[in-house]
Amino acid sequence: MQDFLSNTVALSRLQFAVTAIFHMLWPVLTTGMGIYLVIIEGLWLKTRNLDYYHHARFWARLYVLNFGIGVATGLPMAFQFGLNWAPFSESVGDFFGTVLGFEGTMAFMLEASFLGIMLFGWDRVPPLIHYLATILVAIGANLSTFWILSANSWLQTPAGGIFVDGKFVVQDYFAAIANPFMVNSFLHMFFATLETSMFVIGGISAWCILTDRQPQFFARSLQVILVVVMAVAPLQIFIGHLSAEQVSVHQPAKLAAMEALWETVPAKTPAAWSVVALPNDKAEKNDWELSIPGALSYILELKPQLDKPIQGLKDWAPVDRPRMVGLIYYSFRIMVAIGLFFAALMAVTVLQWLRGKLKPEIISQQKWLLRAWVFAAPLGYLAVETGWIVRCVGRQPWIVYGEMRTAESASNLPPGEILFSLTGLSVMYIVFLIATLYFGSRIIRNGPDLTLPAPRGSEASLWGTVTKHETNRRPAEIAEVKE
Repeated sequence: MQDFLSNTVALSRLQFAVTAIFHMLWPVLTTGMGIYLVIIEGLWLKTRNLDYYHHARFWARLYVLNFGIGVATGLPMAFQFGLNWAPFSESVGDFFGTVLGFEGTMAFMLEASFLGIMLFGWDRVPPLIHYLATILVAIGANLSTFWILSANSWLQTPAGGIFVDGKFVVQDYFAAIANPFMVNSFLHMFFATLETSMFVIGGISAWCILTDRQPQFFARSLQVILVVVMAVAPLQIFIGHLSAEQVSVHQPAKLAAMEALWETVPAKTPAAWSVVALPNDKAEKNDWELSIPGALSYILELKPQLDKPIQGLKDWAPVDRPRMVGLIYYSFRIMVAIGLFFAALMAVTVLQWLRGKLKPEIISQQKWLLRAWVFAAPLGYLAVETGWIVRCVGRQPWIVYGEMRTAESASNLPPGEILFSLTGLSVMYIVFLIATLYFGSRIIRNGPDLTLPAPRGSEASLWGTVTKHETNRRPAEIAEVKE
């Protein structure tokens, strides 16, 4: 323990892990819920059903709560690159800093600029302009995901330039942005945020139905998100499989850690898939293991025997391979298990829908199904967090894969200073979490305001009626005009 507390690199990694894990809780919901708000407002404009309007107003309140906390928790992450990871920033800043700048100027500013119109512009702008603002908010949130995943994917598969005397020189920005991991990584995260958001909305809706809080209103929410999940859940599993295939090509050491595979499996032989195991890093073996013979061959190549060998962890020197194999191994399995559970819950719910069991007047009778949705609500967060653990811990000991080691990238700070900032950030994040749970629960318990009238002029035209603006004047001036 004493060695850990005096290890600058370990403490800086722990601080970044704490800030990243906590910050990620909030953008996950805003990026996916933004798309839901686009869908629900589109249904309002098409049908003029006031129920959809009330849905848009209600869920937007949870959106803005997450947006605000996400901004506050994201700022320390940016500062850490200059404080805790100055050598890294100096080495790759020409590309990495530029991409993060794109995220701030393009994505965050777009989302923030139109958020006010989305929240407060219902009676101030025409319906189509308001809908455009909602769309731009959703685009901004997901554009942020694109730039963050592009930057992180570059760390996994650096491209578009060369390292000269320890400094990355960009030769092709487009090649660096569109690095080999970028497309699948962005799609995997995009569908992860969308799926997580849908199951959060579905879980909240299920809880409100179970507790008899406006069950008809929330039954509609559940039906809308179910349509989205029907497409997203299978696609997420497919994209996740493609991402795993890319790992096997570009980061074989990470794949070996994901499977706790110590010995190389030669070509022309079947590879067993480990279901559960107890990896032992020191002994370089699994103390015990339950596996399915030949299953990994089918997972990777859809064949009973491998065309290419799968390298084991022993093929790399201990300093060149990931540590904490057990953490990587089980994080990967938790993520996969949650994805499969989501797909199964979606399939069962669709079956009940086809049987007519989800009608608003009788949906409350499906208590076992509704409880399953409540149980599923937080699981998406766990899947996202464990997925990022696999992605980042599995990349070690490299901060830029194959080019720059993490141990070379940390600032030489006194351990006491890092402990101080880590403690302060942890306390601040706990306060944020308590505040978010408090205000979020208030929003959910108070429920939607079904007495809200439709926006003025929305019945007549999608362009609405524009009220002539009058400059604010003092009461004395108004009295003079009347006289």
